[in-house]
Amino acid sequence: MELSGVSDEKRPTVDLVKDKNGTDQVLLKNPKGASVKISLHGGQVLSWKSDKGDELLFTSAKGNSKPPHPVRGGIPICFPQFGTRGSLEQHGFARNKMWLVEENPPDLPSFDSTDKAYVDLVLKPSDEDTTRIWPHSFEFHLRVSLALDGNLTLISPVPNINSKPFSFSIAYHTYFSISDISEVRVEGLETLDYLDNLFDKERFTEQGDALTFESEIDRVYLNSRDVVAVFDHERKRTFLIKKEGLPDVVVWNPWDKKARALTDLGDEEYKHMLCVDGAAIEKPINLKPGEEWTGKLNLSLVLST
Repeated sequence: MELSGVSDEKRPTVDLVKDKNGTDQVLLKNPKGASVKISLHGGQVLSWKSDKGDELLFTSAKGNSKPPHPVRGGIPICFPQFGTRGSLEQHGFARNKMWLVEENPPDLPSFDSTDKAYVDLVLKPSDEDTTRIWPHSFEFHLRVSLALDGNLTLISPVPNINSKPFSFSIAYHTYFSISDISEVRVEGLETLDYLDNLFDKERFTEQGDALTFESEIDRVYLNSRDVVAVFDHERKRTFLIKKEGLPDVVVWNPWDKKARALTDLGDEEYKHMLCVDGAAIEKPINLKPGEEWTGKLNLSLVLST
């Protein structure tokens, strides 16, 4: 099924496909050969490939891709809770629910559709389990777009259609594919305060000029700049993470000991992944009835010679 209605190599395409378990997925392609694959289970981006066919997101070879389990990797959406900071299951329920392709998506005035392949998904509280554990009327709209230059953008309008206020936390839990964790540095987090989840969420201040990795890390950097960069020296490429409405940045790598304890992650796979998330965690988003929040995450790749 071709959602775009266009079968032309010179134009972006949007196709509905199925994985080996029969779960619906959406495949975006741009005219230069870059692609993005999104699963309707969790609204999760599973793949982001450059125009050269290089996979830019990490997905574990041991990951369980059969619902209701989220895949270890890609970009799962943590909503309406991040981690165990609340009464819900870890990272909330959005990544475990089936999303729908939205036929009449909300208008996004700032969105330029020129030369973009994109799809609109929506999550609504459609089952008793969801309304029982989180009794709010919400709609989580998600537009995933792939631009001609290969940039991947996620835009999420979340309106409160309830008669009472509610609050939520959110993270686009992005697993980047890297050459080796010891060859990577992150810039844009210098001098920021962070909450260290390895020390019971204690608050510290980042002292280094750039973040490098020699052991397990699990931090929430607070009120970060709108652009963060992940430099992969060996592969001579840089990921630029640009965000709006997402003040915090999560940085996570389990390292060897915790990787061995994770059943859906290979013992050595931690070396080839790094999570750097655009997020709103320390100060949850508060929405009064009729209010709307919009978050935006833009990922781009810069190659160096």
